[in-house]
Amino acid sequence: MPVLGMGGLFFRARDPDALAAWYARHLNVGAGCVSDPGATPDEWAWKPQGGPMVFAPFRQDSDYFAADKAFMLNFRVADLDALLADLRAADVEVITKAEWDHPDAGRFARIHDPEGNAIELWEPPAPAA
Repeated sequence: MPVLGMGGLFFRARDPDALAAWYARHLNVGAGCVSDPGATPDEWAWKPQGGPMVFAPFRQDSDYFAADKAFMLNFRVADLDALLADLRAADVEVITKAEWDHPDAGRFARIHDPEGNAIELWEPPAPAA
């Protein structure tokens, strides 16, 4: 029987409550958050909008994200410019590089949560008309 999708992402944090609050406030991610139109908030789960999800182990010596971190989060977003404006207004450092963007792959930006975990923000390319 095949796996149906991600059921959760669990990781250690120095201050789990503060980190959960940061993700909910700045990214609308975490318990009680809803991204899927028509979904009902749930005290335990985030209700994300369906779509593609990349599952890709990286080489141990990759420099795509910090060597001292075992993972990097990637969140699919609908309006990268608006989100980046909100993050900058909240004094969250935003990193963009022209070479990260490609018409076939979409646009990317990088931020870090308060515990230093890398978060890649990905706006997929618009569907062909």
